Amino acid sequence: MDTIASLFSFITTPVSWIIVQFHKLYGAVFGPDTGWAWGLSIVSLVVLIRICLIPLFVKQIKSTRNMQALQPKMKAIQERYKNDKQRQSEEMMKLYKETGTNPLSSCLPILAQSPFFFALYHVLSKIASGDTIGVLNQDLVNSAREAKIFGAPIAAKFMDDPAKVEALNASLTDVRIVTAVMIVLMSLSQFFTQRQLMQKNVDLTVKTPYMQQQKMLMYIFPVIFAVMGINFPVGVLVYWLTTNVWTMGQQMYVINQNPTPGSKAQDHYLQRLVKSVTSHGDVRGRRRRAVVQAIVAKGPDRNDNERKFVTSLAKAGFTPQADGSVKKVDPATAEAESVAAARRQQPKRQPKAKRQAGGAQQPPAKTSLEKADQPQGAKAQQPAKPAGGSTRQAKSGQRKGQQRPKHPSSKK
Repeated sequence: MDTIASLFSFITTPVSWIIVQFHKLYGAVFGPDTGWAWGLSIVSLVVLIRICLIPLFVKQIKSTRNMQALQPKMKAIQERYKNDKQRQSEEMMKLYKETGTNPLSSCLPILAQSPFFFALYHVLSKIASGDTIGVLNQDLVNSAREAKIFGAPIAAKFMDDPAKVEALNASLTDVRIVTAVMIVLMSLSQFFTQRQLMQKNVDLTVKTPYMQQQKMLMYIFPVIFAVMGINFPVGVLVYWLTTNVWTMGQQMYVINQNPTPGSKAQDHYLQRLVKSVTSHGDVRGRRRRAVVQAIVAKGPDRNDNERKFVTSLAKAGFTPQADGSVKKVDPATAEAESVAAARRQQPKRQPKAKRQAGGAQQPPAKTSLEKADQPQGAKAQQPAKPAGGSTRQAKSGQRKGQQRPKHPSSKK
């Protein structure tokens, strides 16, 4: 790990400078040698980094939306090449390339944080050994070594031996209890964040490689962090727990305010929107108006949640307009119009002749050219005359073909 952290040593100076600046602020309140001053400095470092990563997070959301839009095409590729996994993978990659979608976009925030994470790890490792690094002089290093969070020094690890912990003036039991609790909280927050995404903000009716990837990350990431956490200093655990909580809150806000189309979160959002419209008689807020406007513009391409939303508005006596507002109408009329629009969206019923499987096909009628090729004067073939020379057609109820001669005694 030290080798990996040293690769990011170019950023240790900026990271140490940011920590020192926050430490000056919190040290004036809580005391320069307290765990609160150093712990809150690390938390503030996380908040500053995540604020800078908001544009990247927005890009991640857009990429996720693109993945959702591609799911029908991805499902079609799966069904078409279900017996050829290699060809299926090739077609998937081709689709990603054509649409400019990156299936690994969910990992972008983690990858962007990696330099800061390893730089902080390197800084805390130097503090534990009592060495200066970046802008941290010897006095600041000694102060950080003495700082404790619930009795555990910020530079201590779960796997440290008793001698090393004793050199930091702490108890091995306190260190292991604090680090174990932080590791569990870190893993649970990671799992809950991914589970929240899978259950509420993803359309689970379509099974795609993207869905499998997200499901895999939901279980793999917490295990990875739990295994790696035993080698993290307390300060790094504070960093990672803080960034997980930030991610969870940020994602919760996105799910509530900008859910994925076709997801459970969208259904809940539209239900809340119906209640708001019913209570106030109008669509309040520019964002909500944009949502209603987008649903109206989709027309027959609306998903089930959006059709349910329009129907619920009709039952409440409202009709959505193209500008994102609603119009008050008679509930019976609005509901009838909604039902009629839903029927128009249904596929037309085929004729009975087309629905019958294996039905006999009628021979095509002769075209005018085929009629012209027929020799002039040729008579159309007449149906064969019944035996006996009778040209009369059999009446209804009579047997066609040769008739049995009547008995002389029978009446005519």
